[in-house]
Amino acid sequence: MQTQHTDIVIIGAGLTGLTAAFHLINEGKKVLLLEKNHWVGGQIRTFEEDGFVFESGPNTGSVSHPEVTELLNALSPACELEIADENANNRLIWKGDRFRKLPSGLIGGITTPLFTLSDKFRILGEPFRKKGTNPDESVGELANRRLGKSFVNYAVDPFLSGIYAGDPMKLITRYALPKLYNLEQNYGSFIGGSIAKAKEPKTERDRLATKKVFSTRGGLSSLTNALGDAIGKENIRLSVSDILVHPFENQWKVTFSTLQEEETILASKVITTVGAYALPNLLPFIAKEEMDKISNLQYAPVVEIAVGIKDTRGLQFNAFGGLVPSIEKKDVLGILFPSACFQGRAPESGTLFTFYVGGIKKHYLTQLSDNELKELVCKELHAMLKLPASMEPDMIRIFRHTHAIPQYELSTGERLATIECLQKRYPGLIIAGNLRNGISMADRILQGATISYEI
Repeated sequence: MQTQHTDIVIIGAGLTGLTAAFHLINEGKKVLLLEKNHWVGGQIRTFEEDGFVFESGPNTGSVSHPEVTELLNALSPACELEIADENANNRLIWKGDRFRKLPSGLIGGITTPLFTLSDKFRILGEPFRKKGTNPDESVGELANRRLGKSFVNYAVDPFLSGIYAGDPMKLITRYALPKLYNLEQNYGSFIGGSIAKAKEPKTERDRLATKKVFSTRGGLSSLTNALGDAIGKENIRLSVSDILVHPFENQWKVTFSTLQEEETILASKVITTVGAYALPNLLPFIAKEEMDKISNLQYAPVVEIAVGIKDTRGLQFNAFGGLVPSIEKKDVLGILFPSACFQGRAPESGTLFTFYVGGIKKHYLTQLSDNELKELVCKELHAMLKLPASMEPDMIRIFRHTHAIPQYELSTGERLATIECLQKRYPGLIIAGNLRNGISMADRILQGATISYEI
């Protein structure tokens, strides 16, 4: 067993760990990045098959923080930013027997068939409603109070299914959607707050956050691979197992196994970016009572299914995709149309779809066999997307994610307080990853960059 020294050990080569390592190395720090898989990127992986380019994890991100643009600019030309086609502005919601366009403004909100007449009046009165006083109000409760039940059913519920695969009545607004929470708390209303924020002066750096939907040329693996290349193979260990972290003589001792040998690293700082469920084994020195407050985080299980059709015979799907409200009782959370938004994702006459099944409310569907999932997809291609009965998929690939998306529920406050307490007690330990600070790709990039600034 050999012992080495480094400044910082980062555990987990997903987007958070890669981003933090990239910035820290650029600042002159000596970093070692440990990853259990044989690839970098975590859940971000791009595949190519028969002219289709598809993802097994996130399909897109949003340029919602300046750090996203700055990172992609720093990686250019190895990684090319690709902004989604204008079709990405069209979002669909299933109601009754078809997909209907989700309204994007006040006029659309009061003319859409998605909401009841009484709730349309509630939308008009939203700026005049009192702000809430419960800091632990769920997203569903907040939306119902301000906008009405049909808005919850046909906007909030499918929206959160698309982001969290979660239950709007359990996700706490100030953790799950902090920007929405702050609109009400800081400005008194959603509509009034949105108008006020749009008028606020922005710096040149603020304008880097365009909120546009993005991928990278050739798929999102080009982003994580570019980060891996910039970090350098000599600073990354893949296929690592049995990682253990212990405080040791005012520094940190990290032991792990590779395919070749066991290694020990001494470092001044350790950054974990793994899921909450992996922390008990990784950090055995933390008392069970405290660790339980972190590792009890619930994750939504999701099955992601890439479906390719080489020739749709002129049928077009000019939208970002469609989401399915729980109240509609379908077996699909939503369907994305990646080839409508990005170039080169399907053959010229074809279409690529991404189906999502499972989530918190219908977790049992993730237990379906591959054949059952293929039957489900083929059924909904005809029933929901209206493809002719004679048209069948040319490609179906299934990806199962047991711990797909963390749920920022009522336990979140206690988890965050425990993490803060532990980080103060154990200087040099940073517990990061999507168990805090948001779940989106932009949130992961922001967290990784912020960690590097603060070290």
